[in-house]
Amino acid sequence: MSTPRVYVIHENPEWFPPLAAAFQAEGVPVEEILLTEGQIDLAAEPEPGVYWSRMSASSHTRGHEHSKEYTRAVLGWLERADRQVVGGSHVLELEVSKVAQHGLLQQAGFDVPRTTAVFGTTTLQQAARNFTDGQDVPFITKHNQGGKGLGVRRFDSLAEFDAYVDSPEFEAPVDGITLLQEFLTAREPFITRLEFVGGEFVYAVRVDTSAGSFELCPADACEVPQTIAGAVCDVPGTETAGAPPAFSVRTEVTAAHPLVQQLRTFLADQHVTIAGVEFMETTDGRTVVYDINTNTNYNPAVEDAAPASGPRSIARYLGGLLDATYATGTAATAPAGAAAHA
Repeated sequence: MSTPRVYVIHENPEWFPPLAAAFQAEGVPVEEILLTEGQIDLAAEPEPGVYWSRMSASSHTRGHEHSKEYTRAVLGWLERADRQVVGGSHVLELEVSKVAQHGLLQQAGFDVPRTTAVFGTTTLQQAARNFTDGQDVPFITKHNQGGKGLGVRRFDSLAEFDAYVDSPEFEAPVDGITLLQEFLTAREPFITRLEFVGGEFVYAVRVDTSAGSFELCPADACEVPQTIAGAVCDVPGTETAGAPPAFSVRTEVTAAHPLVQQLRTFLADQHVTIAGVEFMETTDGRTVVYDINTNTNYNPAVEDAAPASGPRSIARYLGGLLDATYATGTAATAPAGAAAHA
């Protein structure tokens, strides 16, 4: 058996350098488990350590369409061996299913977008008619297993939607589930992403959407030109010239904010200790929660301005769990009130 350490389970090496630097800065030993290929000796005991899964719902867009299944197998093996797992099997299922997220958020009393899940494509056009009561009103589509704005498009008429479904441009969801969702008009052209680590609030990110992209990933590796149709925030007269930075700290949203407190309780109930949760404030006074990202990434510009660091908070949290479990003597400690298992 090797020296206990933090093992990071993932499939995208491009996202790892900021995390590796944070673990090094905090003095926490870390090792990657890259689930693009490999093997498990099912008769063997997993190495001692804390295992953190940050498998992404968008892994199939990088040619890793089987990584979700690999992760399910590895997490089951680890959990049966009673290893400490952060972002375990239940959390993985939330990451790869917006239907599951929507249901749990709605059950917990959050305002969520009106949504219909459509299985397959043969009934998709009729489902859109049912969803809009046959009226030409704006609505959007999403992929159930999403991330990176996958399958997110705005439609202003049923004829437009019919033409899209019948065209070569139609994006088939990887799991066969397309979501039809009400189009929300934001009060201002941004959404907000709340970052949590160890079950505690870290900071809020203002994500500018005036350019009309559904690509909201904050990582440097995601900052590429987008050609996704539609807009998250439909604000008439919005100009892109002189627009604010795409990602910035929203300092007025603190741990005392009622939604932050409500989400903190919700995440604890769901055993999710590391996540970014997105919400929108609409023109009709709603505060709508619509996405949970359990493999959250961090934007360098936000990190430079934020009161705390997301990656450093993760390294301290996981280092604290490692020390509590194995008495490794790392300098890191888990945040007060942080759950031991996720």
